[in-house]
Amino acid sequence: MSDEAIFIGGGGANYATAQQLLLKYANRHGLIAGATGTGKTVTLQIMAEAFSAQGVPVFLSDVKGDLSGLAEAGSAGFKLHDAFMSRAQKIGLAPYDYRAFPVSFWDIFGEKGHPIRATVTEMGPVLLSRLLELTEAQEGALTIAFRLADEEGMDLLDLKDLQALLVFAGENADQLQLRYGNIAAASIGAIQRRLLVLEDQGGAGFFGEPALELADLMRCDADGRGVINILAADRLMMSPRLYATALLWLLSELFETLPEVGDPDKPKLVFFFDEAHLLFNDAPKALVEKVEQVARLIRSKGVGVYFVTQNPADVPDEILGQLGNRVQHALRAFTAKDQKDLRQAADTYRPNPNFDTAEAIREVGVGEAVVSFLEAKGAPSVVERCLIRPPSSKLGPMNEAARQAMVKSAPLQGKYGPPLDRESAYEILQARAAKAAAEAEAAAAREVQEVAEAEAAREFTAARRYTAGGSPKPKASSRGDSVGTAFAKSFARQMGTRAGRAVMRGVLGALTGR
Repeated sequence: MSDEAIFIGGGGANYATAQQLLLKYANRHGLIAGATGTGKTVTLQIMAEAFSAQGVPVFLSDVKGDLSGLAEAGSAGFKLHDAFMSRAQKIGLAPYDYRAFPVSFWDIFGEKGHPIRATVTEMGPVLLSRLLELTEAQEGALTIAFRLADEEGMDLLDLKDLQALLVFAGENADQLQLRYGNIAAASIGAIQRRLLVLEDQGGAGFFGEPALELADLMRCDADGRGVINILAADRLMMSPRLYATALLWLLSELFETLPEVGDPDKPKLVFFFDEAHLLFNDAPKALVEKVEQVARLIRSKGVGVYFVTQNPADVPDEILGQLGNRVQHALRAFTAKDQKDLRQAADTYRPNPNFDTAEAIREVGVGEAVVSFLEAKGAPSVVERCLIRPPSSKLGPMNEAARQAMVKSAPLQGKYGPPLDRESAYEILQARAAKAAAEAEAAAAREVQEVAEAEAAREFTAARRYTAGGSPKPKASSRGDSVGTAFAKSFARQMGTRAGRAVMRGVLGALTGR
């Protein structure tokens, strides 16, 4: 096979013509589509293998838990071994052998791989609003909170930082609205409720430090093979908005961080976005425009993005037009809408005079697809029916104990395993509150002392005036105190309590006009 392309399968007459994706056009993005059970996951697996073998790092999400087998070699004892060997011979895949690939496991929840973390600041108000499904007014309040954090020099690292800052913004809304605009208590409350829901879904672990360094997704092993980064997404799929937002954040970080490289000989990273329809479901126009911008410009950073979904119609036309390399597995057409989607999918390919594209998309079997890849000068090739090559790694998940052992022994575990909690907005606001409370208590104590001293001076003066005329002193109380002294002591004891201090501040505030 060529060092300038990756082998996808065999097409043409008797499936003997190699169908290859040129590495220099692999950053022009792509699409893997097809109904459930038609072989999309295996296509994703063999493409990840091929990119890795060519020294290209890969990032992919494992929605069904099947792709961990990339870390282990296939076996001659596997039930499909004979079928694999027969297909390899038929499509001219030689040599075909079983082998494992370098894999790094990741998991937002930190259970099946190294934790993936991002700081709240890195996520930003736009993506966070998307994650929390905020209204326009609530997004405005969140944006104000981010601006306030920037101007006050407070880092927003985890959710407790953001929650503390929102409380601060709500309590000081009257002062802040002159600078930032109205901050409605209802909006602050709604955001806080959404954050609680996110915590209950396990999303709090995604925010914090140490944050993911993109360089750790773009590594090669000692043999020069690209590391395949597998994100465990089986549990994550239970929170589809978190899943879509996390992957979009990764794309955005790649776009903003990586330097321009033009058109490299091969990609610096290939990113597979499985269940891509989750990214676009109910997405506001501004978000779709953001994804379109990233897809259009990130290729010049050397990153290829491949969307994996059931139907090409799941991807907006603006983005679908950016996807030059396509593998289309079978689509089922049971309804009028299905038939319309099928025809639209067929119309996006460069026609082949030897068959009807729509018919081919309807008829291809499991492990077969119609394909079109960019060729000379970046033009799409004529569509071909293609038998997808068999995988070299294990088909199916690896043993969970072996997976955990691999995660624990990986060098990155020491870097990302234990969380960090350095000083940030939460700690700064806590310190401010403690300082204000201490100052308030000191002021209250001084006021109590001043009242007691004033009372003592008044009694002393009154006593001298009373005894100057020879009249007897007032009778002491049973405990030896005068009524005034007893009152002062009782009053001072009251001021020693928290409730007493609050009363004193109210009384003194009324008397002194403060």
